[in-house]
Amino acid sequence: MLDETLLAALAAVAREGSFERAARLLHVTPSAVSQRVRLLEERVGATLMVRGRPCVATEVGARLCRHAELISVLEAELRRELPTLPRESIDAPHANLRIAVNADSLGTWFIGAMKDFAAHHGTLLSLTLDDEEHTAEWLRRGQVLAAVTALRAPVQGCRSRRLGALRYVATASANFVQRWFPEGVTADALAKAPSLVFDRNDRLQERWAHRQVHRDVPLPAHRLPSTGAFLDAALAGLGWGMNPLAMARAHLQSGALVELAAGTALDVALYWQVTRLEVPVLAQLTESVIRAARTLEPA
Repeated sequence: MLDETLLAALAAVAREGSFERAARLLHVTPSAVSQRVRLLEERVGATLMVRGRPCVATEVGARLCRHAELISVLEAELRRELPTLPRESIDAPHANLRIAVNADSLGTWFIGAMKDFAAHHGTLLSLTLDDEEHTAEWLRRGQVLAAVTALRAPVQGCRSRRLGALRYVATASANFVQRWFPEGVTADALAKAPSLVFDRNDRLQERWAHRQVHRDVPLPAHRLPSTGAFLDAALAGLGWGMNPLAMARAHLQSGALVELAAGTALDVALYWQVTRLEVPVLAQLTESVIRAARTLEPA
C-alpha cells in the first residue's frame, strides 16, 4: 500500500509544475515535498518526476498521479455519503479530475459541461489541451481519466460515447478573399495565400484544401495556438482558417467573415472516452458532458 501523503505530494508537483508551488498548496516546505517525492521514488524503484522548469511526471509518475487523484475523489465521495466521518482540514487540497479536451471544444461547448457539473459537484477539473486527434494519447499514458477525442474505438480500459460533431467552415475576411482568391479556390491560390493553423498537429486546413483541389497543397501558415486569436486573425485579414461555425456564425451573418467556398463545411466527429472505473463523480461528469454536447451537429 502506497502512502497517500507521498502520492499527494507527487500529484501536487505534477499539477503545479514546481516543488515550491506544490508546497504552498500542501502547506508544507518545499524540502518536505521533495523528501516525500524522493521517498516515493525509492519505494516504487523508479524515477517519478523529471526536475526542471516546469517539473514533469514520468510515465510511471503520471500513472501514480492519476491513482492519487482517484483516491482524492473517492475520499471526497465517501465523506459526502458518510457525513459522520471526520471532516478534512480546511487547508486540504480539493479533489481534482484531470481530463483532456481539444481547444475548439473548450471554446465552444465544453464550458457548458463544466458549468453543469460544477452546479452539482465540488470536484475541480484540470484540463489538458491537445488536438482532438491526440487527446486519446493522454488516456493511453494514464495521465487523464477522460478525454474529448476524435477516436471512436475505445482506448483500453475506457468506454467511448459518441458526442456529435464540431462543424468547421473555411473563413477569411472579404478583403482577404478578394486579394488571394479572385478566381476562387485553386491549388495555386492555396499555395500562396497565408493560412492559419493552431499548432503542428492541426491538419484541418490541409484536409479541407485537399477536398477542394483533390491533391495535397503545401500551405503557408501563421501558427496561432489560441481559439480566440485564431478567429481574430481571420477577422483581421491575416489568413484563412477552419473556424468552428458556432464561433464564426455571427461574423458570417454580419459580413465580417466570408466562406472561401459556400457549402464546404467540414465536420469533425467527437467522442467522450472515460475510464471504466466505477466512480460516481466520473458518471456525473459524463452526464454533464453528454447534455452539453447536444449543441453539436449530429455525428
